[in-house]
Amino acid sequence: MKITPYERVKTARDSKRPTAMDYITHVFTDFFELHGDRRYGDDRAVVGGVARLEGRPVTVLATEKGHTTREHMARGFGSPEPEGYRKALRLMKQAEKFHRPVICFIDTAGACCGVGAEERGQGQAIAENLMELSALNTPVISILIGEGGSGGALALAVADRVWMLENAVYSVISPEGCASILWKDAKKAEEMAANLKLTAKDALTLSVIEHMIAETDLGQPSFYDRLRAELSAELEQLSADSQLLQHRYERFRRFGAEQEREINP
Repeated sequence: MKITPYERVKTARDSKRPTAMDYITHVFTDFFELHGDRRYGDDRAVVGGVARLEGRPVTVLATEKGHTTREHMARGFGSPEPEGYRKALRLMKQAEKFHRPVICFIDTAGACCGVGAEERGQGQAIAENLMELSALNTPVISILIGEGGSGGALALAVADRVWMLENAVYSVISPEGCASILWKDAKKAEEMAANLKLTAKDALTLSVIEHMIAETDLGQPSFYDRLRAELSAELEQLSADSQLLQHRYERFRRFGAEQEREINP
């Protein structure tokens, strides 16, 4: 049975899907969480720390929504504030210093858009992450496990490899938000979802991601075992790349190149 893009959006938002903490618990060992941005406070929407992936030390960063209503509220519904992005940046730079690869799990509708977040420099925090990640001299893999919304997701997705789960979505804006802006009618979200090209299959076709992860055994031990093996193999290749930053630059420069050639043959 064919699944529509908007049905995938609703699946990506399902509170029963594994969250970042589920991945951290089942894929890694010896995870030790680190807190705070050393400027303002600790944002629980962003989880970060050091762990081992099949014995290899890595830094893990993730946006976390939680499963229950209480957890959603404690985690800011997975929408990071500036201090969350600054915590992530602090741990990225620490990873670079100690030659640890960075693995990011992304599941956010977007960055927090509250008054306090804006007052504390939300836009600047995201922009700094984009700039610093583009030049971070250590391998970076980002995986979209649910929603990948706007700059809130992109702030952890300037990576050497970007993967998506089969039912994850990645978009500059939510279908409801885009329909409200362009058509003045949020009820047209289903139609807009098809136009936004936000599914994993779309992203793979457009070369925005390198790998789509099947969900047939999502949440089962076999799923986490498979993901662990794929991550380990990918890190082996990236760690041996002597031109890592150049190849990361070229990856992003390729975006849209094929489409541009089609328009201007």
